[in-house]
This record gives sequence, structure tokens and C-alpha cells, in this order.
Amino acid sequence: MSNFTLATVLISAAVFTATGGYTLLPKSLYDPSCNIKGNISIGTGEKIYHVPGQHYYAATKISPQHGERWFCSELEARQAGWRRAG
Repeated sequence: MSNFTLATVLISAAVFTATGGYTLLPKSLYDPSCNIKGNISIGTGEKIYHVPGQHYYAATKISPQHGERWFCSELEARQAGWRRAG
């Protein structure tokens, strides 16, 4: 691998990570404080987040390949354009 290719890969990975890029592991596995589930409604496309203790929290599955993600705070979720589940 050339130095240019290696530098490109490392810089891309750093930027991706620094901007909150997705991971193959849920954030809750490596950071217990990141336990807010950002779910996208199949029917409407609406972005809804669930916090521990809410009715559908345990049943909600996160599929990063569909744009769903984990958040570390409700503020982070709201700033990303998601609303709290009712």
C-alpha cells in the first residue's frame, strides 16, 4: 500500500469517527451512556428516539444500514432532527 493510500485511509477514518460515523457495534456495547435508540418509522420515515424505560424501548432494534443510530443524550438526538417517542 502506498503512503498516499495509507494517509487517505487514515484521514478518512479519523474524519468519519470524529463526525459521529456509524459503527458495526452499538454504542451501548462500548459506551453505556449512549443508550438512546434512534429509530426510523418504516411507514412514515419519521425519526423517533427511545430512552430506557419507555414502552417500546426493549423491542426497538437499531439497523444502522437503514440510517438508524444510537445517541448519547436526548439533546444530541434532538439536534440531529429526531423526536422523543410518545
